[in-house]
Amino acid sequence: MIRRFAGATAMRGVRIAKNHNSNYHYDYFERRRKFRMQRSAELDLPGVTPSRQKRSRETTAALIQAGAEMLRTHSLAELSIEALCRQVGATVGAFYSRFESKDAYFNALMALAARDGESRLSRMKQDKRLADADLAELGRLLVRGTTGWIRNHEGVLRAALQHDDTRPDRWSTFKALARANVADATPILLGAMGRGNKAAKTRAIAFGFQVVLGTLVNAILNDPGPLSIHDREMEERLSRCLLLLLQAEMTAALANGPARRSRKRRK
Repeated sequence: MIRRFAGATAMRGVRIAKNHNSNYHYDYFERRRKFRMQRSAELDLPGVTPSRQKRSRETTAALIQAGAEMLRTHSLAELSIEALCRQVGATVGAFYSRFESKDAYFNALMALAARDGESRLSRMKQDKRLADADLAELGRLLVRGTTGWIRNHEGVLRAALQHDDTRPDRWSTFKALARANVADATPILLGAMGRGNKAAKTRAIAFGFQVVLGTLVNAILNDPGPLSIHDREMEERLSRCLLLLLQAEMTAALANGPARRSRKRRK
C-alpha cells in the first residue's frame, strides 16, 4: 500500500530487516492484511474512539493498515503521524479524534496482531489435517502457521521488540501467545511421538519451538541471513529442524528404555 516508503530503509540508530527475496510478492500479503484489518478495525480496541459511521470506520481501518505497512520499513520513532495521515487522505485532527495518542495507536496495532494470533490458534485446534498427519507433516503445518503470522505482522512485532527494554509490557502479550502456541501444539505432537517419556518429549517440543521462534524473531529484528523471514526456504528448514529435534528425543527414549530395564534386572 505504501509504495513510496518501500525504499526508505535508512535508520537512525535502529536497523530494519530488509527483504532480499525477489520472489516475494508484497501485494499478495497486502490483500490478505487489508481484508483482515478492515474487518478487525470495527472491534473494540483500547485507546480507539469507537465510531458508528461506515466512512469513519473505514478511515480508522485505513490508518491502522497504513501504519502496519510503514512499520515494515520504519521504526516506531520514525513513524510520522503527518505522513501517515497524508497517505490515507486524513487530517491529523482526524487521527487524534480516533486515537488518544501515538502510543495508543501502536497499542491498537499490537492488539490486532495479538487477536489475529489468537484466531490462528483457534483455527489450529479445529484443523482436521492435524488428526491424520505424521510427525513430519505436523511440524510443517505448525511451523508454516507460526511463520505466516509473524510475516503478516512483522513491522508491529519488530517495533514491539525494539521497545522491549523501555516497555517490557509491549512484548509480554506476544510472549503469552508463544506459550499458548506451544501448549496447544504439544498434545498434537505427543500423539505422533508415541507413548512413554512424556515429560522428556514435552521438554523437547518446548525447546523445538524455542529454536523456531528464536530464529524467526532474529530474522525480523536483525535479518542476519542467509534466509529472510519471507523466504519459503525458511519454513522448510525450520520444519526439518523441529522434526530432527523431536526425532532425536524419540531415539533417546528408545535407547534409554532397554538400559533402564537392564539396570532393574541387575538390582
